[in-house]
Amino acid sequence: MAATLSDVAKIAGVSVKTVSNVIHDYPHVRPETQRRVLEAITRVDYRPNLNARNLRTGRTGVIGLIIPTLRNPYFAELAEAVIDVADHHGISVLIEQSNPRDGDQPERAAKTQLVDGVLFSSLGPGREDAGLYAQVASGTGRRDANLPADHVTMRNTDAVRAATAHLIERGCTRIAALGTRAGDVSGTASLRLLGYQQALVDAGISLDPRLLRSAGTWTRFHGAAATKALLEDGVSFDGIVGFNDSLALGAIRVLGQAGIRIPDDVCVVGFDDLDESRYSLPALTTISPGREQIAARAVEMLLERIDARDEDIAPRDFTVPFTLIVRESTRA
Repeated sequence: MAATLSDVAKIAGVSVKTVSNVIHDYPHVRPETQRRVLEAITRVDYRPNLNARNLRTGRTGVIGLIIPTLRNPYFAELAEAVIDVADHHGISVLIEQSNPRDGDQPERAAKTQLVDGVLFSSLGPGREDAGLYAQVASGTGRRDANLPADHVTMRNTDAVRAATAHLIERGCTRIAALGTRAGDVSGTASLRLLGYQQALVDAGISLDPRLLRSAGTWTRFHGAAATKALLEDGVSFDGIVGFNDSLALGAIRVLGQAGIRIPDDVCVVGFDDLDESRYSLPALTTISPGREQIAARAVEMLLERIDARDEDIAPRDFTVPFTLIVRESTRA
């Protein structure tokens, strides 16, 4: 039979209430008491009865995570980070994509009734987000799409500015930018392009439009295609800043095939710090945008809002710091 709170309390020599306080991180439990309870929990392999808890609180114990696509490694790793944080809080995660097949919208709206709250991760603010909010509002019984939403984000502009400045410090003066998007004025691409441009201005380097390369959906394929087009067009360049790691990894592949040495002939930097960027040849210099911190803070803020369901909490903004990780693709 599964261990109970009473089993834990008996072994620890405390009351059932004290065991409950430890499990729920009640702040006024003496360290020695907390230690005994945790040891007892481990000894009997106690696991909370989530069904009973959910019936008591009227909650499902599940949150939703809506991401653009799982094919993009960044969002796959973000989803993993969210699941890890949620698991620490004893809740589960239902993952959905924001670009479902035609006809899937009603089904997704229905699924929002199965969760206590929803996290959105999008490529940038746009009109499609209003539709997503409306679906969640409908699924949770809200008639308006103006849900109070917190915002946790990364420093897109500052990070790419630092990445580009790093290339300039390495002696690069002809730096290609992979991942621009025509007409993007508020999304991730425009924010990262702004950082690139600011770094050039800081260094007194003129912008050459031929070095700005659109790259489809920011995959390795599109990074390779954009780099191949640069070479075929005869545009000279000695540095590449990929607006994500996948683009940069695609560029590294094409440069290697062309016999161009990295970093001796061309330095390359990416953005996202994907796990695979550590194992490319050469290993990719990249921006770590604080993915784990984004996941942790987003889950915590969502749970705070769920706990205060009947209270009006003004929308909150939180921006995590970034780190430039220097590896072989730019290291002398």
